[in-house]
Amino acid sequence: MNDDVRNIVLGVVAAGISAALGWVARTSVWKRKLRRKQAFLGLPENSESLLVVNRDPAATEPAVHRFDVFALLELSALIKDCGAHVHVVTQDTAHQGFGERTEFCVGGPGSNRRMMAHIAAMLPGVRVNIDPEPGPDRGAFQIGGERYRMDPGITEYALLARLTAGDRREARPVFLFCGQRAITNQAATRYLARHHERLARKHGSGSFVLLLKVINSQAYGPDVVELVGDVTRAAQSPLPESPAPRSSHRAS
Repeated sequence: MNDDVRNIVLGVVAAGISAALGWVARTSVWKRKLRRKQAFLGLPENSESLLVVNRDPAATEPAVHRFDVFALLELSALIKDCGAHVHVVTQDTAHQGFGERTEFCVGGPGSNRRMMAHIAAMLPGVRVNIDPEPGPDRGAFQIGGERYRMDPGITEYALLARLTAGDRREARPVFLFCGQRAITNQAATRYLARHHERLARKHGSGSFVLLLKVINSQAYGPDVVELVGDVTRAAQSPLPESPAPRSSHRAS
């Protein structure tokens, strides 16, 4: 074997080793990211999860709003990425506790009884106006001493929460996507899908409640979302008997 052939063989071998090492490194990084994602979402490989579907309050027959369908599809993709399984149930048939398997609950309390129960049990500092009559406070959120009103299609709000039951380390989380309108439910699910890595780094496996503002949904759909703030402490602190908001935030 002359020097030229030897150099070619050595080059091929070196390239093969480099490619193998690169593949191993990329696989290791991918697996670490997947494990963090699974831990944050509470979705280990082959685990079971629950997707609670709300109903369209504008429909006379039981139906799901198209934006809520889009939200469910985005959540289903997240669940599939983790290698977990999903069971879809309607809001009036989810007769079970929480903590045994991860739950994704979509829709405000006006269209989702399950959401109403979760807010009452785990977010005593949150009130949602579900009065069907038109008025400036229709659909408004009250969180602690603050009230957040919506201007439909212009500025609206949604709550994105990750909550765990009690102090059990093995308890699976409940994710709430509670918007003032159906399109804001989808905005909250899309925010989770886009920012789950950052949220996992910041909050780990703990509970949090985020208030999101959806900007100009009539033009931009669920895509333009601002984080108003982390309202976990206010949302989990009981309101007084006759809460009087300190200030109101008119959507603008």
